[in-house]
Amino acid sequence: MKKNAIEVVRGSGNVFRDLGHPDADILQAKAILAARIIGILDDRGITVRRAHELTGFAAADFSRVRQAKLQRFTLERLISMLLKLNKDIEINIEVKSRRHDSHVSA
Repeated sequence: MKKNAIEVVRGSGNVFRDLGHPDADILQAKAILAARIIGILDDRGITVRRAHELTGFAAADFSRVRQAKLQRFTLERLISMLLKLNKDIEINIEVKSRRHDSHVSA
């Protein structure tokens, strides 16, 4: 039986960047916020209907977050959902030069 060679590739830490999405950083931020929302709902045993009652956001919005259907959501909206779930938010932004963009043209 012949074994296939497995190539191991170290990821960047952002699966969306690794897959070549042009808006990888935004997608990653949305995924992190959605994961936090899902974690809060799960930890507190909150249904999507109860989340609607607590926050005023539609139950369908929480269902979309649970299904990782985040296309309709802005970062601001996801942050607002977390705030309505009584969570404080701290955002750290680090701006770095891209490896392939050593200069910016005007």
